[in-house]
Amino acid sequence: MAPTGSRRSGYSRRAQYNLFTGYVIAGIGALIGAILLALSFFQPQLFGGVRGAAQGGLSPATETAATVRTGSKSVWENISGYYRAGSKNAQLKREMEIARIRLREAEAVKQENVRLKGLLDLHEAETKPVAVARLVGSSASSTRRFAYLGAGSDDGVAVGMPVRSPRGVVGRILETGSSSSRVLLLTDTESVLPVRRAGDEVVAFAEGRGDGLLRIKLINLGINPLEPGDLFVTSGAGGYYPPGIAVAILTETTDDGGLARIVSDPAAADYVSVEQIYEPEAALGAETPIERELTD
Repeated sequence: MAPTGSRRSGYSRRAQYNLFTGYVIAGIGALIGAILLALSFFQPQLFGGVRGAAQGGLSPATETAATVRTGSKSVWENISGYYRAGSKNAQLKREMEIARIRLREAEAVKQENVRLKGLLDLHEAETKPVAVARLVGSSASSTRRFAYLGAGSDDGVAVGMPVRSPRGVVGRILETGSSSSRVLLLTDTESVLPVRRAGDEVVAFAEGRGDGLLRIKLINLGINPLEPGDLFVTSGAGGYYPPGIAVAILTETTDDGGLARIVSDPAAADYVSVEQIYEPEAALGAETPIERELTD
């Protein structure tokens, strides 16, 4: 049996030899790698075949991956395009429906204008108004209906003058100040206006009810010839208003006439015009109790 010291000495020499061999092999590998790297830079044609073989081997996998990417992208684009197209179609349908509604509204307004002009037999005889101003406020205490006008005696406005908007009658001047006036509205309980049905000679009085509506009271009692939708205009009687100005449209019938809504809503009128009294002498005998009280 060999001594322990000699065994350790042999083991150490063997380990040193293996370590030296590893260093040598690593150095040789590094040298070969450096040589190959230098050749790839300075003589690339020597590696053309190797690169071609590698590319040939990788090409099917690369093409397959590209096909998968392209295919998935195409599928996603088709799906998203389908939903985008559906959304756009729904939006276009909504826009077309709104356009059709607007067109029908415009046609209805046009037909109504033609009908009203035909009923009123309008001949635009322009008369210069005394003043044009805004209705700057209104009051509705109890059954009284007044409005305030931003024009007064300094502008030529006088008591009794009719007030109208482009749509029709609003009322008439009740009181005047230097720069403002008070208007008696058609819907006031003291307002009584001679009217006739447009298109014939059915005459009536339009009386204010104080609730925004007018009571149409026929003068000639008997069979009620009125129908909802009938348009009433000024008759010219009473002297305040010229004939043919729109007043109200009948909404329902009663035994002696009917109820009507005013054509010209003061709350919706931006500007109104004050005009000369149609027949001043006739108007003197048509004053209401409140007007007589104010002038006494």
